[in-house]
Amino acid sequence: MSKTYRAVTLPKFGAENLVLTERAVPEPGANEIVIRLTSASVNYRDVVVVDGTYRPDMALPIVPLSDGCGEVVSVGDSVTRFKVGDRALPVYTRGWTNGPATQEQRTARTLGGPFDGVAREMIVVSEDNAVRAPATLSDVEASTLPIAALTAWTTLKQAGARPGQWVLTMGTGGVALFALQFAKLAGASVVALTSSNDKAELLSNLGADAVVNYKDTPDWAPVVRDITGDGVDIAVETVGATLPHTLGSMAFNGFVGVIGFLGAKQAPADIGKLIGGCIRVQGIATGSRTNLEEAIAAIDAHGLKPVLDAGRFSMDQLGAALERQISRAHIGKITIDLT
Repeated sequence: MSKTYRAVTLPKFGAENLVLTERAVPEPGANEIVIRLTSASVNYRDVVVVDGTYRPDMALPIVPLSDGCGEVVSVGDSVTRFKVGDRALPVYTRGWTNGPATQEQRTARTLGGPFDGVAREMIVVSEDNAVRAPATLSDVEASTLPIAALTAWTTLKQAGARPGQWVLTMGTGGVALFALQFAKLAGASVVALTSSNDKAELLSNLGADAVVNYKDTPDWAPVVRDITGDGVDIAVETVGATLPHTLGSMAFNGFVGVIGFLGAKQAPADIGKLIGGCIRVQGIATGSRTNLEEAIAAIDAHGLKPVLDAGRFSMDQLGAALERQISRAHIGKITIDLT
């Protein structure tokens, strides 16, 4: 067995600076497991971590990427939750088992920065910072879950999604597609925004009850209200800059889960609509390990399948994978082969 493994490291900000390095194979501590990672996936967060705009004060070098899956190859003497041969996912936020996150967990205990991430062949984590992979998904499919699926699940859980409600999703990125699928599992109806007819067909096939092309209809809030009657009960706001339109599409007592800033970090808000509509706006930062285990149980029980982008890259092509994420040409999750 080799005494080293490969890892992609970022010695200074910029995708052009990503380098493939060798590291010593880790030994687990008493409560730790070593996972041989086989697949990883890309989130928009990885783009802004690597280019330095997310946390320009982050200490480097780091190993990027947050979401991966693989097989447990060794365990510490005190480990009880895993055994060698189990398929496992490292959790994104270390130490966040249940309930709300602490500020320290949110800012200082996340994979892919400031902690080393999963763009590598092996990772050692506490057994409490990993979950079993879904039995119904391949490693590639399972590698898409720790941020995208968890964020969608947490948003709908905090919103209290249920039958009879309308949910608004935006685009065909990972969180939006998981939100669509989980909303349908909850019995809700979904109106999805997209930019093309091809993507509209995919959204319909996944269960969207209505699809609105925001390029054809830039002022889409009135259209969404017409479709839903009184407006949407839950919005999964992945763009950020669209918040004014989102507020205009909400039903009374609606919930807006703000989970991303693909468009911009700044957006004007109509305070009158917030107050008059008793709208709750909540920032969502992924979720706990328990939330992820709940999402995985639902995936296994209902046979839900992540949507994988056609882009599948090798470790030494991570820069190209990030470029595809930036281009927004992808549909679903971009994945990285770590074998």
